[in-house]
Amino acid sequence: MRTVVIMPEYESWRAAARLLLAQGVVPDDILWTDDAQDASLFVGEETAATVPAASAIKVPPAFMDIARSAAAHSDARRWALLYRLLWRLTLGGERHLLSMSTDRDVRQIQDWCKAVGRDIHKMHAFVRFRLVSVDAATGREQFVAWFEPDHRIVRLAVPFFEKRFAGMDWSILTPYECAHWDGKRLHFTAGVPRSNAPDADALDDLWRTYYRNIFNPARVKINAMQSEMPKKYWKNLPEASLIAGLIAESAGRVQDMLKTEERPAKEAPKNAYLKSLHDMNQTDVTKPNHDSEET
Repeated sequence: MRTVVIMPEYESWRAAARLLLAQGVVPDDILWTDDAQDASLFVGEETAATVPAASAIKVPPAFMDIARSAAAHSDARRWALLYRLLWRLTLGGERHLLSMSTDRDVRQIQDWCKAVGRDIHKMHAFVRFRLVSVDAATGREQFVAWFEPDHRIVRLAVPFFEKRFAGMDWSILTPYECAHWDGKRLHFTAGVPRSNAPDADALDDLWRTYYRNIFNPARVKINAMQSEMPKKYWKNLPEASLIAGLIAESAGRVQDMLKTEERPAKEAPKNAYLKSLHDMNQTDVTKPNHDSEET
């Protein structure tokens, strides 16, 4: 049995897997670990070497995308399962394995990828930045956010923030890994505890005001809301403190809405452009549809 110690990252697994595959090491002969304590027990294990060019093995591009996503899952079995799939797809001769959704290995990888995808979606939705300072030299505002993902998704999720918040300096702190953007470069550091994250700031009031105004008491579905916004995230969301009160008030607010008399419709504003669109729509409605006539 060969013990392979890697960093808990896709790139680290990929480098080791390429070497092992080139050497023809079968999956059952490998014990994978990315745990620091385990690593200290296996000092001296060699996993880094140059793969001979002649041993290059073609891997389906679809697998690389799946592997990158599944590698972010927190299940310790992911490295072994990924290598077993890689072996089956290449040296095992099962080139069409990924199309077999009934295969146990494929199904497990698909489930992990879905879980990682959901976690990325939650991170995009529930990260809340807090202003911590302003750079005296550049005048750029500096923000910090705290998030607790279920999986190691930071590197997969942060391109969204890099694109959307390019004009400010920010850091996203998580227990797994932290991402930092300074307007030019994105870099990563080790994870940190919750105590390293900032407390509330003035932006929290803006979030609460926004949430209070978009809350629709007539469309409250508590189970659906908790499915989209699980309670595990509430402690880090400034608007979460309003939820219980808004739900409690929702029935009364709906009754008040029903009792309110209907307001008369206002006339459309006098606008030449809007009038041209209206006339165009009227023309389309009255125009005969020759395509529907019988021939």
